[in-house]
Order: sequence, then structure tokens, then C-alpha cells
Amino acid sequence: MIVSVCRKSCLLALALLGLASPAFADDISGAGATFPHPVYAKWAETYKAETGVGLNYQAIGSGGGIKQIKAKTVTFGASDMPLKPEEMKDDGLIEWPMVIGGVVPVVNVKGVGPGDMLLDGATLADIYLGEAKFWDDPSIAKLNPKLKLPHQAIVQVYRADGSGTNFLFTHYLSSVNSKFGQKVGEGTSVSWPAGTGAKGNAGVASTTFRTEGAIGYVEYAYAVENKLAFTKMTNKDGKVVAPDFEAFQAAAANADWQTAPGFYLILTNQPGAQSWPITGASFILMHKKPVDAKASKQALDFFAWAYQNGGDSAKALDYVPMPANVVTMVKKSWEQIDLKD
Repeated sequence: MIVSVCRKSCLLALALLGLASPAFADDISGAGATFPHPVYAKWAETYKAETGVGLNYQAIGSGGGIKQIKAKTVTFGASDMPLKPEEMKDDGLIEWPMVIGGVVPVVNVKGVGPGDMLLDGATLADIYLGEAKFWDDPSIAKLNPKLKLPHQAIVQVYRADGSGTNFLFTHYLSSVNSKFGQKVGEGTSVSWPAGTGAKGNAGVASTTFRTEGAIGYVEYAYAVENKLAFTKMTNKDGKVVAPDFEAFQAAAANADWQTAPGFYLILTNQPGAQSWPITGASFILMHKKPVDAKASKQALDFFAWAYQNGGDSAKALDYVPMPANVVTMVKKSWEQIDLKD
């Protein structure tokens, strides 16, 4: 795939937004998921140029974002693991989906380029269980008869921080491999039986890039930006699919937001011949009774702008914008937020 101008300019925005600097008076403060960080960075860059209002977003992982919004230290939190309705009620929160993307396995194996390797869910789970120990393991070789796979130890790279990407990845692996579900389970943080940890999508991408024999999992934009060899996957319908906008969109097409209580919906392992199996939405979390009504209004203005104007830049980074009917439902839900000073 050709790296777009949007992607290149996004790198600078990522670097600037990644700094843990204090927010300026007019900045919108948020923290959480690294999964949507590339697109939030691009939106923030454009929004500030148009309005003068900046975004101070700390990409610290979904777990950190949930903690910070519950502690009321930021105006909004971001998480790729949706909170259940009862948890939102207990903490006085509201959540909604902002954008959809895909988590992709990435490998550093000599001679293997982007899209060259095929994995299925069961084999991917066995790799992260530590049961498939070498790249020429029979289960991997069977899926890749034309690849010359080395007898090289597999180094599993995983998210060491509380992460929505972890949740999506482990939720998927638990659904396709019962042993993984029993031994590791699903969550933003799990106890991995093998491998080495790294912080954030950027950390997993960097560690995988530097480590021969490594396998990791990152949001697709990070794989493209870092020129990592992503794998193809066999999906729920038994079809071989490559990660791209159309595959994420196909999985998102099954989302029934209308009946999802509090927008609680998980999109992994969706049916459909073209569906990417590890697809998920990234969510925004805010308080119904915010500490700073003015700051909350600023944040909602930004999100409304992003829904209306951010679709093209989201697509350029291979994220799927939310459909218009869902945006209408989301904006209606904002009426629950008390913006009176």
C-alpha cells in the first residue's frame, strides 16, 4: 500500500500529541487507547488549524484512559474495550463509538513480506500460548506451503499495559481456541504464558521491527507506518482475507448499534466472506455530570466536527468512519451530559 500524505503528516502529529506536556488553557484533555491515536492525531492537527483549539491526548492505553476518566483528571477517556452498561451507570459515565479499525498480526521473519504469511485463529492462539515454538511448526507450514519458513524460535510480543487492543486480540483468540480461553482468557490485561511485553501499539510495532523471529499485534495504521509484514487471516467463514479498509468495513457492516445497550458492542469474529476477524470500535467515555461543563462542550464540539469532517482522513488511515445513522444516535445520547455551568 502506498503511504498517503495523510499518513506522513500524521507522524508529526503523533510525535507532538504523544508528549506528556501539560494542556494549554483552551486545549481539550483526553487519555486512553493507542488504537485510534493516528486518526485522533490527524483530526486534532486539522481541527486546531481551523479553530485554534488543540487536543492534549495521552495515548496511554485503554486501561489508563478508563482510570483517568473515572478519576476525573481528563475531560474524556478513550477505550477499545466498551464498558458494560452497569459499570457506566455506577460511575456516571456515557460512552459511544468514535471510529472502527482492525488489529493485525505482524511478523519479523526473514523473507516474509506484507501479506505473504497466512494464519488462522487457532494457530495464532497456539503461537501465543507458546505451543507453536518455531516458525516451521507444522501448523504454520500447513497454512503456508509455498513459504520457506526457517527453524527459528518465535518471539511473541504482547501489550504490557492495560490495553483495548489486548482486549480485542484476546477476545478473538478466546472465541476461536478454547484452550486459550481457559488458560489466558480475555481482558485489557492478561497473564501471557510466553513472550516479551511492550507498551502501546507503537511499542509493540517497534519491538517487533527490531526483533528477528518476532510476532506482534497492532492496529493496522501502525503496521503500515512502520512497514511491518502483516499477515493474512482465515476468517469465520473460512475465507482468506487481507487487512484493509474494505475488510474492516465488511466486519463493521454486521454491527447492530440500534439494539446495543449503551453502545456496548464487540465486533471480533464477525461473519461474512470479506470480514476481517479482529475488528473493533474505539469508544469515547465522558461523565454525565462533568466537573467542567465548558471543557466538555469543547470536547463535544470536536467530536461533532470529527464525525462531520474527519471521514476522509479516517479512511486514508484505513479506519472506518461511523455510519450517519449511528452518528445521529450518538449525538442524541449527548443530551445526557449536563453542560450547565
